[in-house]
Amino acid sequence: MGNRGLGLQAALSAAFAALTVYLNALIVPVLVLLVFMIFDYCTGMISAWKSKQLSSRVGIDGIVKKTCYMILVVVAMGVDYLIYSGLTAMNISVPCELWFGMLVTIWLIINEMISILENLSKIGVPIPAFLQKMIGRLKNTVEKTGEENTNGKEEVK
Repeated sequence: MGNRGLGLQAALSAAFAALTVYLNALIVPVLVLLVFMIFDYCTGMISAWKSKQLSSRVGIDGIVKKTCYMILVVVAMGVDYLIYSGLTAMNISVPCELWFGMLVTIWLIINEMISILENLSKIGVPIPAFLQKMIGRLKNTVEKTGEENTNGKEEVK
């Protein structure tokens, strides 16, 4: 493989290790998001097939949308990094490094859950009303928490 290949392998390994350390709290939520995105994509395709609206354009649009979700998570992680680094440079202790990354990831998971329920309903699967209400409440709570904490309030009421 040569020295160049070994250098690239070492650099990639170091980058992956650093990313893993940084993301330790976000790994599970991001994996959960990926699983729900796959379920949403599959149920969306089944729903489109059942309603005779399935096309390659619909599938590509879904993939593009899911890719943009992951970009949104990365942007939120970037915001976390900038805030944490800036505050640390000013010797201000911050109890949480991944606030926005976690909040955005959870918000996207809830959106995926809602979309899956909508797709399943279109397919003809009966959806318990309590489940729809609970997921709606979760979404409202996450949005409210994010708004309150970005407006300077410290606790959710």
